[in-house]
Amino acid sequence: MTIDWLDFTPWSALAGGALIGLAAALFILANGRIAGISGLLGSLLQRGSEGWGEKALFLLGLLLAPLLWGAFHALPTIRFETGVPGLVLAGLLVGLGTRYGSGCTSGHGVCGISRLSPRSIVATLCFMAAGFATVHILRHVLGVSL
Repeated sequence: MTIDWLDFTPWSALAGGALIGLAAALFILANGRIAGISGLLGSLLQRGSEGWGEKALFLLGLLLAPLLWGAFHALPTIRFETGVPGLVLAGLLVGLGTRYGSGCTSGHGVCGISRLSPRSIVATLCFMAAGFATVHILRHVLGVSL
């Protein structure tokens, strides 16, 4: 992986991070719920879950935001350096991890750490360490090009 320093956009990244924080804060203030994406998506798939409309609108906003951004600025090129089996395996492992960890990066990493939740801090440290270890093993031990 290389960083294209000519197209590095720290201001839009900062604005995006601030908007994520604002959305998470507004969601908890308005609904009393953590804006954990895996939890919201999981509850949408359960019959009879309460607050279905607000959860669906929040997730719809996540999907529509890049389209709105793309109307004013060029979106970055997305390039996958693996095939469909690798993407499916990665998705399954992330899903398994969010189930075992009782949340994902948005729930633990964004909302939990900002509330100084010890459980979320430990969970975030664990999944970040697992990600670092996975990349290290794949690249430097097994020699897989990512």
